[in-house]
Amino acid sequence: MHYDLERFPDEASLVAGAVDRLLRQVATARAAGRGVTVALSGGRVAGRFLAGLAAVARENPGALDPVEFFWGDERCVPPDSPDSNYRLAADHLLVPAGIPAGRVHRIRGELPPEEAAREADEVLRRVAAREESGMPVLDVVLLGMGEDGHVASLFPGAPATVESTGLAFLPVVGPKPPPQRISLTYPALAVADSVWVLASGAGKQEALRASIAPGGTTPLARLLGLRRATTILTDIPGK
Repeated sequence: MHYDLERFPDEASLVAGAVDRLLRQVATARAAGRGVTVALSGGRVAGRFLAGLAAVARENPGALDPVEFFWGDERCVPPDSPDSNYRLAADHLLVPAGIPAGRVHRIRGELPPEEAAREADEVLRRVAAREESGMPVLDVVLLGMGEDGHVASLFPGAPATVESTGLAFLPVVGPKPPPQRISLTYPALAVADSVWVLASGAGKQEALRASIAPGGTTPLARLLGLRRATTILTDIPGK
Protein backbone atom coordinates (compact mmCIF):
# COMPACT_ATOMS: atom_id res chain seq x y z
CA MET A 1 0.00 0.00 0.00
CA HIS A 2 1.44 3.35 -1.04
CA TYR A 3 -0.28 6.70 -0.72
CA ASP A 4 0.58 10.36 -0.41
CA LEU A 5 -1.29 12.14 2.38
CA GLU A 6 -1.58 15.90 1.98
CA ARG A 7 -3.18 17.71 4.90
CA PHE A 8 -4.91 21.10 4.75
CA PRO A 9 -6.00 23.35 7.63
CA ASP A 10 -9.63 23.54 6.47
CA GLU A 11 -12.04 22.54 3.73
CA ALA A 12 -11.61 25.76 1.76
CA SER A 13 -7.86 25.24 1.41
CA LEU A 14 -8.38 21.56 0.56
CA VAL A 15 -10.75 22.53 -2.26
CA ALA A 16 -8.36 25.22 -3.52
CA GLY A 17 -5.50 22.74 -3.46
CA ALA A 18 -7.47 20.17 -5.45
CA VAL A 19 -8.53 22.76 -8.02
CA ASP A 20 -4.95 23.93 -8.45
CA ARG A 21 -3.68 20.35 -8.76
CA LEU A 22 -6.16 19.54 -11.53
CA LEU A 23 -5.55 22.77 -13.43
CA ARG A 24 -1.79 22.16 -13.39
CA GLN A 25 -2.25 18.64 -14.76
CA VAL A 26 -4.61 19.88 -17.47
CA ALA A 27 -2.21 22.69 -18.43
CA THR A 28 0.62 20.19 -18.81
CA ALA A 29 -1.50 18.00 -21.06
CA ARG A 30 -2.66 20.99 -23.07
CA ALA A 31 0.92 22.13 -23.65
CA ALA A 32 1.72 18.63 -24.92
CA GLY A 33 -1.32 18.60 -27.20
CA ARG A 34 -3.02 15.84 -25.23
CA GLY A 35 -6.53 15.47 -23.88
CA VAL A 36 -7.36 14.62 -20.27
CA THR A 37 -10.05 12.21 -19.08
CA VAL A 38 -11.41 13.17 -15.66
CA ALA A 39 -13.98 11.28 -13.57
CA LEU A 40 -15.93 13.48 -11.17
CA SER A 41 -17.60 12.53 -7.90
CA GLY A 42 -20.64 13.63 -5.94
CA GLY A 43 -21.02 14.97 -2.44
CA ARG A 44 -20.64 18.19 -0.49
CA VAL A 45 -16.90 18.67 -0.97
CA ALA A 46 -17.21 17.74 -4.65
CA GLY A 47 -19.77 20.52 -5.06
CA ARG A 48 -17.36 23.07 -3.64
CA PHE A 49 -14.55 21.71 -5.80
CA LEU A 50 -16.70 21.97 -8.94
CA ALA A 51 -17.71 25.52 -8.12
CA GLY A 52 -14.08 26.48 -7.54
CA LEU A 53 -13.07 24.92 -10.82
CA ALA A 54 -15.83 26.79 -12.63
CA ALA A 55 -14.71 30.11 -11.14
CA VAL A 56 -11.18 29.63 -12.45
CA ALA A 57 -12.46 28.44 -15.84
CA ARG A 58 -14.58 31.56 -16.26
CA GLU A 59 -11.53 33.73 -15.60
CA ASN A 60 -9.33 31.65 -17.92
CA PRO A 61 -11.29 30.73 -21.05
CA GLY A 62 -10.00 27.53 -22.57
CA ALA A 63 -8.39 26.28 -19.35
CA LEU A 64 -10.55 23.14 -19.41
CA ASP A 65 -10.62 22.65 -23.19
CA PRO A 66 -8.59 19.39 -23.11
CA VAL A 67 -10.88 17.75 -20.54
CA GLU A 68 -13.36 14.96 -21.27
CA PHE A 69 -15.65 14.64 -18.25
CA PHE A 70 -16.82 11.31 -16.84
CA TRP A 71 -18.18 10.21 -13.45
CA GLY A 72 -16.91 7.75 -10.90
CA ASP A 73 -20.44 6.80 -9.93
CA GLU A 74 -24.04 7.79 -10.41
CA ARG A 75 -27.35 7.17 -8.72
CA CYS A 76 -30.04 5.52 -10.86
CA VAL A 77 -32.15 8.66 -11.12
CA PRO A 78 -32.99 11.11 -13.93
CA PRO A 79 -30.37 13.79 -14.69
CA ASP A 80 -32.55 16.55 -13.21
CA SER A 81 -32.93 14.76 -9.87
CA PRO A 82 -31.36 16.43 -6.83
CA ASP A 83 -29.73 13.05 -6.13
CA SER A 84 -27.93 13.03 -9.50
CA ASN A 85 -24.16 13.46 -9.47
CA TYR A 86 -24.45 14.74 -13.03
CA ARG A 87 -26.83 17.48 -11.89
CA LEU A 88 -24.39 18.52 -9.16
CA ALA A 89 -21.69 18.96 -11.81
CA ALA A 90 -24.06 20.64 -14.27
CA ASP A 91 -25.20 23.18 -11.68
CA HIS A 92 -21.75 23.96 -10.26
CA LEU A 93 -19.36 23.48 -13.19
CA LEU A 94 -20.63 22.41 -16.59
CA VAL A 95 -23.21 25.16 -17.14
CA PRO A 96 -21.37 28.00 -15.34
CA ALA A 97 -18.13 27.23 -17.20
CA GLY A 98 -19.85 26.62 -20.55
CA ILE A 99 -18.46 23.11 -21.04
CA PRO A 100 -19.55 21.82 -24.49
CA ALA A 101 -21.97 18.90 -24.35
CA GLY A 102 -19.67 16.82 -26.56
CA ARG A 103 -17.08 16.64 -23.78
CA VAL A 104 -19.58 15.56 -21.12
CA HIS A 105 -20.10 11.81 -20.82
CA ARG A 106 -22.67 11.34 -18.09
CA ILE A 107 -23.85 7.99 -16.81
CA ARG A 108 -27.49 7.75 -17.84
CA GLY A 109 -28.99 6.85 -14.50
CA GLU A 110 -32.50 6.96 -15.88
CA LEU A 111 -31.84 3.77 -17.86
CA PRO A 112 -32.16 0.27 -16.38
CA PRO A 113 -28.99 -0.25 -14.29
CA GLU A 114 -27.45 -2.98 -16.47
CA GLU A 115 -27.98 -0.91 -19.60
CA ALA A 116 -26.64 2.27 -17.99
CA ALA A 117 -23.49 0.48 -16.81
CA ARG A 118 -22.91 -1.15 -20.17
CA GLU A 119 -23.30 2.15 -22.01
CA ALA A 120 -20.97 3.95 -19.59
CA ASP A 121 -18.35 1.25 -20.08
CA GLU A 122 -18.63 1.47 -23.87
CA VAL A 123 -18.37 5.26 -23.94
CA LEU A 124 -15.29 5.30 -21.72
CA ARG A 125 -13.61 2.70 -23.94
CA ARG A 126 -14.24 4.85 -27.02
CA VAL A 127 -12.63 7.93 -25.49
CA ALA A 128 -9.89 6.75 -23.10
CA ALA A 129 -6.67 4.93 -23.81
CA ARG A 130 -6.49 1.29 -22.73
CA GLU A 131 -3.94 -0.75 -20.87
CA GLU A 132 -2.74 -4.21 -21.95
CA SER A 133 -5.72 -5.98 -20.39
CA GLY A 134 -8.08 -3.77 -22.37
CA MET A 135 -9.28 -1.81 -19.33
CA PRO A 136 -9.78 1.88 -20.18
CA VAL A 137 -7.42 4.19 -18.31
CA LEU A 138 -8.74 7.44 -16.85
CA ASP A 139 -6.17 10.20 -16.38
CA VAL A 140 -7.67 11.55 -13.16
CA VAL A 141 -10.34 10.12 -10.86
CA LEU A 142 -11.67 12.34 -8.09
CA LEU A 143 -13.21 10.43 -5.19
CA GLY A 144 -14.84 11.35 -1.93
CA MET A 145 -14.78 9.10 1.12
CA GLY A 146 -17.79 8.14 3.21
CA GLU A 147 -17.94 7.64 6.96
CA ASP A 148 -17.78 3.89 6.29
CA GLY A 149 -14.70 4.35 4.09
CA HIS A 150 -16.59 3.85 0.83
CA VAL A 151 -15.33 5.40 -2.41
CA ALA A 152 -17.37 5.95 -5.59
CA SER A 153 -20.31 3.59 -4.90
CA LEU A 154 -18.08 0.78 -3.66
CA PHE A 155 -19.44 0.09 -0.18
CA PRO A 156 -18.38 -2.39 2.50
CA GLY A 157 -19.70 -5.83 1.64
CA ALA A 158 -19.87 -5.20 -2.11
CA PRO A 159 -20.03 -8.38 -4.24
CA ALA A 160 -16.80 -9.90 -5.51
CA THR A 161 -17.71 -8.93 -9.08
CA VAL A 162 -16.62 -5.34 -8.47
CA GLU A 163 -13.09 -6.65 -7.86
CA SER A 164 -12.81 -9.43 -10.43
CA THR A 165 -14.64 -7.95 -13.41
CA GLY A 166 -13.06 -6.87 -16.69
CA LEU A 167 -15.61 -4.05 -16.96
CA ALA A 168 -15.04 -0.44 -15.97
CA PHE A 169 -18.59 0.12 -14.68
CA LEU A 170 -21.10 -2.15 -12.95
CA PRO A 171 -24.52 -1.67 -11.35
CA VAL A 172 -24.33 -1.89 -7.56
CA VAL A 173 -26.71 -1.58 -4.61
CA GLY A 174 -25.80 0.83 -1.84
CA PRO A 175 -26.99 0.92 1.78
CA LYS A 176 -28.29 4.50 1.47
CA PRO A 177 -31.08 5.83 -0.74
CA PRO A 178 -31.27 5.83 -3.65
CA PRO A 179 -29.82 2.30 -3.46
CA GLN A 180 -29.51 1.50 -7.18
CA ARG A 181 -26.24 2.94 -8.51
CA ILE A 182 -23.62 2.63 -11.22
CA SER A 183 -19.97 2.66 -10.13
CA LEU A 184 -16.46 2.40 -11.44
CA THR A 185 -15.07 -0.96 -10.44
CA TYR A 186 -11.93 -1.68 -8.45
CA PRO A 187 -10.02 -2.84 -11.57
CA ALA A 188 -10.86 0.43 -13.37
CA LEU A 189 -9.76 2.49 -10.38
CA ALA A 190 -6.61 0.39 -10.02
CA VAL A 191 -5.33 1.28 -13.50
CA ALA A 192 -6.22 4.99 -13.49
CA ASP A 193 -3.18 7.24 -13.89
CA SER A 194 -4.10 9.41 -10.90
CA VAL A 195 -6.64 8.88 -8.13
CA TRP A 196 -7.24 11.75 -5.72
CA VAL A 197 -9.36 11.14 -2.62
CA LEU A 198 -10.87 14.27 -1.09
CA ALA A 199 -11.51 13.24 2.53
CA SER A 200 -13.16 16.02 4.50
CA GLY A 201 -15.01 16.32 7.78
CA ALA A 202 -14.37 15.42 11.41
CA GLY A 203 -16.94 12.60 11.19
CA LYS A 204 -14.67 10.73 8.80
CA GLN A 205 -11.57 10.69 11.00
CA GLU A 206 -12.03 7.07 12.06
CA ALA A 207 -12.71 5.92 8.49
CA LEU A 208 -9.53 7.57 7.26
CA ARG A 209 -7.49 6.11 10.11
CA ALA A 210 -8.87 2.63 9.41
CA SER A 211 -8.28 3.00 5.68
CA ILE A 212 -4.59 3.85 5.90
CA ALA A 213 -3.79 1.44 8.74
CA PRO A 214 -1.88 -1.75 7.84
CA GLY A 215 -4.38 -4.50 7.15
CA GLY A 216 -7.24 -2.06 6.61
CA THR A 217 -10.42 -3.53 5.16
CA THR A 218 -12.50 -0.50 4.17
CA PRO A 219 -13.21 0.06 0.47
CA LEU A 220 -10.61 2.84 0.44
CA ALA A 221 -8.07 0.52 2.04
CA ARG A 222 -8.80 -2.10 -0.62
CA LEU A 223 -8.27 0.49 -3.33
CA LEU A 224 -4.99 1.68 -1.81
CA GLY A 225 -3.78 -1.91 -1.82
CA LEU A 226 -4.46 -2.23 -5.56
CA ARG A 227 -2.60 0.89 -6.66
CA ARG A 228 1.05 1.90 -6.85
CA ALA A 229 0.19 5.40 -5.64
CA THR A 230 -2.92 7.28 -4.51
CA THR A 231 -3.16 10.86 -3.30
CA ILE A 232 -5.33 11.64 -0.26
CA LEU A 233 -6.13 15.31 0.27
CA THR A 234 -7.70 15.91 3.67
CA ASP A 235 -8.58 18.51 6.27
CA ILE A 236 -8.89 15.82 8.94
CA PRO A 237 -6.23 16.40 11.61
CA GLY A 238 -3.63 13.69 12.13
CA LYS A 239 -2.95 12.11 15.49
